Amino acid sequence: MKTSHNARRRFLSAFAALPFLGLAASHAQARRRYEVLSTPQPKAAPGKIEVIEFFSYGCNHCYEFHPLIARWAAKTTASVNFRRVPVTWNPPWASLARLYYTLEATGDLQRLDGKVFDALHKQRQRIYDEKSMRDWYVKQGGDAGKFQAAFNSFSVRNKLQVAEQSMQKMRIDSVPTLVVEGRYRMLGDTFPELLANLDALIAELRNRGAS
Repeated sequence: MKTSHNARRRFLSAFAALPFLGLAASHAQARRRYEVLSTPQPKAAPGKIEVIEFFSYGCNHCYEFHPLIARWAAKTTASVNFRRVPVTWNPPWASLARLYYTLEATGDLQRLDGKVFDALHKQRQRIYDEKSMRDWYVKQGGDAGKFQAAFNSFSVRNKLQVAEQSMQKMRIDSVPTLVVEGRYRMLGDTFPELLANLDALIAELRNRGAS
């Protein structure tokens, strides 16, 4: 069968375009892994790849995600700085954000972090104000005076203010949300996919020599 000159030219043109189509598909796939924030924010630890989890103890999805992100964080290398920022969208969640920074200040965060989630979501306890939080803390073996001093400290109030500013600047409108390098908001239809996309972006940033 003879092939016309025009048909041959169309075939070669289409063949030559395939690499460009592949690049476009790859770029589209990258866009689905994350969104690029319109205004990148500075990092807390220059020289490391920063990952921020925006969350709330009061969020059911954050409760489900917590053991997964905790295991992920435990396996991260020294080149990654993982930190968490509690959101303050409403008075109960603002109080829980204050509890988070209070436990951080007393040195009890690692010990009681998961227990706060359990108290709220498994045991259905209403720990949304200073007294109920202090009473709960004492039942976990903590000192009431130590808790009260941290809860009302300037350091905790300042961290709450910084958290709220970060939330606003990065336009956080849902939780849990992961932000990398102050500019990439991770996407994923499931939590495992979200973490897989996170790992892929971190590997990409390492290859680029990001710091």
